[in-house]
Amino acid sequence: MSDKPSDDQPSASEIPDDVWEQFTRDTERDIRASAPKEPSARARMVTERLRQQDARGETPPGWRTDPVRQERNVRTARRRKLWAVLGVPAAVAVALVALKPSLLPGDPFGTGTSQAADPLPAETAAPTAPPGASDPETPTLDEPFAGSPALRWADGEAGIVLPEAKAVGAVSKGRVEQALKLAKKLLVSANLDLATVRGERPEAALSVLDPQQPGTVDDLDTALRSPSREHDPLTLFSRFDPDRVRLVGDVIKTRGRMTLGKGSHGGVAVHADYTFVYPVTRADGSTEVARTIVRRAVDVELADPARYRVTAGRLLLLKYDEEIGNSSCDVHDGYLHPEFPLSRAEATRPTGPTTDPYDRSRSLDDGDACGTVSRT
Repeated sequence: MSDKPSDDQPSASEIPDDVWEQFTRDTERDIRASAPKEPSARARMVTERLRQQDARGETPPGWRTDPVRQERNVRTARRRKLWAVLGVPAAVAVALVALKPSLLPGDPFGTGTSQAADPLPAETAAPTAPPGASDPETPTLDEPFAGSPALRWADGEAGIVLPEAKAVGAVSKGRVEQALKLAKKLLVSANLDLATVRGERPEAALSVLDPQQPGTVDDLDTALRSPSREHDPLTLFSRFDPDRVRLVGDVIKTRGRMTLGKGSHGGVAVHADYTFVYPVTRADGSTEVARTIVRRAVDVELADPARYRVTAGRLLLLKYDEEIGNSSCDVHDGYLHPEFPLSRAEATRPTGPTTDPYDRSRSLDDGDACGTVSRT
């Protein structure tokens, strides 16, 4: 074999010195890195001790099997799985809310499309305009006030908020407070008591009226016993025929106010102006819901028994007016007769002027007893 280098391989003398030195250093480094290393004496002792403990089942905590570390790893894995599971529904929910913010409770983005309307504060002065238009929703057995301004009104007796009692002229604060409480009792019994609404006798309302007042309690008794055009209990009491109509649920919406003044019989006069909204359905099992709206203005006085022939602790009924929305006209049997839009015949439609039964800015003198209502 010839030692002569081939023509295509350079001889050592032809390789530059700096290149040869770099090649030598790299080669020595690689040899040292790949050579097996003798473990230190301490490493051999630790390895042997662990081997013996492992053989006896005594592997110390923290060496590959630390239970705290394992539990932490498990919890981390669980969290990752939980977020992975929740991630898709959360993304879907975010997409739905982005498309329809009204799905959120309240109105967090100020869109004005809140599903749960905030209740109105108590009325303390006469409104200057009717309530704004509501969404044209159809009332149902589950949502009998849907599409009505009364949705934001107070429920029942909570809507009768008494003004602060204070002395009126020579009438003490205590007497004024008594008059306010009696006036509220009259309104509640006459318009909100479920027995009264079902057509029963309003005993509590009659009990606060003065029996010595000529032509008052006797006339009301006659109206309740034998209703007619001349003696109509609906002028003071809200009543439905239980054989034809039933109340939907037990909530009657209420809105109004009371004011105080000096009486003409040495006492304190109370003026009450309230509107009541009754959701009803037919008693034959129909699911159609209608609403009847009744507004009442009542003036009473707690007179001075020391100066006038009156019964102490009873009210004089001075004046009472009413306006009824959605009830058949010219029926004088002592009951309200709501009309249901889906079953109302053209011949029974009212022909009088159209009024808004929710408009509390109007005087009752401005209305027509048998007109057409713009909404219910």
